[in-house]
Amino acid sequence: MQYAARETGAEAQQLSFKVRIRNTGAERIALSDLTIRYWFTADVEMVDLKSECDFSGVTGGCANVTRAFRAASGTDADHYLELGFSAAAGSIDAGATSGESQIRIYNREVYDRMTQTDDYSFEATTAWTPSMQITVYYDGELAWGVEP
Repeated sequence: MQYAARETGAEAQQLSFKVRIRNTGAERIALSDLTIRYWFTADVEMVDLKSECDFSGVTGGCANVTRAFRAASGTDADHYLELGFSAAAGSIDAGATSGESQIRIYNREVYDRMTQTDDYSFEATTAWTPSMQITVYYDGELAWGVEP
C-alpha cells in the first residue's frame, strides 16, 4: 500500500489522499479481490459523511471504485472508508502497481473543517510512502498494514 496526502494541514475542509497498491507477489491479483481501509476519527456525525473518487487509474476509472463508510473502534479511528473494486477494474501484474485513486472525505455539502492529525491513517506527506496505517485485505483477510 502506497499513500500520499493531497491535503497536509492539521485541519482541512476534506480529508483528501491518494492510494495505490503494489503487487510484490509472483502472481497477478484481481483488484476485485482487494479492499482498502482508510481509518479516521470523524469530526461529524456519520450520517453527514460523504466521499468522492476524483480520479482513478484503474480500468474504467472511478466508476469501478466502490466506497463505503463503516463505524470502527480503535486508537485514532472511530470510522473507516472502505474502498473496493469491481471485476471490471482489472488486475495488478506481479511486480506492478495499480493506478492511483484520488479520494476525498467530507461533511455533507458544507465542508465543515475536519482535523486530520487525530486520524490513524493520516500522514502529512505528499510523496508516495508505504503506509502500514492503511490496511489492505485480500478476500477479506488482512494482507497489509496494522489495524488501529
